[in-house]
Amino acid sequence: MPQRKSGHVTLLDVARACGFSVSTVSIVLSEAPLSQNVAEKTRQQIRAMARQLGYHPDASARSLRRRHSQTIGVLAYDLSDPFCIPIVRGIQAGLQPTSYLPLLMDAQTERRLFDSYLKMILERRAEGVIVIASWVFEEANLLADVEKNHVPIVIVGRDLTGRGISSVLVDNEAGGALAMRHLHQLGHRKIAVIRGPEELFDSEPRWAGARRAAEEVGIRLDPRLVLQLPSMVDPTSGFQGGLSCVRQMLASGLKFTAIAAFDDLTALGAVRGLTEAGLRVPEDCSVLGFDDVLPAEVATPGITTIRQPLREMGLLAARWTLDALEQREKSAKRPAPRLEMSPPELVVRTSSGKPKRRSAPS
Repeated sequence: MPQRKSGHVTLLDVARACGFSVSTVSIVLSEAPLSQNVAEKTRQQIRAMARQLGYHPDASARSLRRRHSQTIGVLAYDLSDPFCIPIVRGIQAGLQPTSYLPLLMDAQTERRLFDSYLKMILERRAEGVIVIASWVFEEANLLADVEKNHVPIVIVGRDLTGRGISSVLVDNEAGGALAMRHLHQLGHRKIAVIRGPEELFDSEPRWAGARRAAEEVGIRLDPRLVLQLPSMVDPTSGFQGGLSCVRQMLASGLKFTAIAAFDDLTALGAVRGLTEAGLRVPEDCSVLGFDDVLPAEVATPGITTIRQPLREMGLLAARWTLDALEQREKSAKRPAPRLEMSPPELVVRTSSGKPKRRSAPS
């Protein structure tokens, strides 16, 4: 058989190899109703040759015929962030039983890349879009372009239902309150707080929940021990920010027995800062995070945290996207935006415990 010019085995290659017409080969391999009119021996020969050559159907050609791309664009703000991975896996698990292929793109925390990839998703006629969000981007005109093209879109990690976009996120305020109540139940009264960066959507509701719970149980949060992380540059910014905040707290000479950190990476940075100062976690100071990403589970000590059901949130985003596509086939009317505020869960590990009589720093 002559060498092919194309890298992929085509219907023409199979037809030439087995000596039948392209139309006959196409009918047999597509299992069209007309294939029943082809002799059984011929069908077996064609299928055997296709297997021998390694032939696979051309999904692009099939999509053109059906006017469906069978792809779902998945745009993550930064795949190197442990927060994103369980969500992506949930989305993949939700799409795996279907004929839809996730088209995964990583914006690497760059607004320019986010806009560019969203354009590419539209240009490739993705039938749905799932965005794993982090920073402020709702002013993007491209999100409006997605809506104008009647492409179902779901946001994970932000509430954009006010813009008519279905949103899946954790109840951050409830999570902040859960963290503060846990530390209070352990006996902590002098609690330091590391708030999230100002530009992140999650920061304010988590702080509001922590502040509300502290008031309810009678804890006074010393404003001198409430620090805020700087703007996020990359996923390690939280760790470095937590380390820097703890150094600042210790240098102040103020007493505290626990730290409620914005997220798990910030909590890990806080543990590093305490350890550098010769303090033990949780014996000298308890540390609590948020998210329940893998590093929090495998670290020593294991980080007590507020769990977001990340994989389940990804599964739900995939299901909502598929539901919207199914509804679009039945009706031209756009479905109303949906909102899921997933309940957080306290996961107790070894980084939190009852306070000693002596407060950090020593």
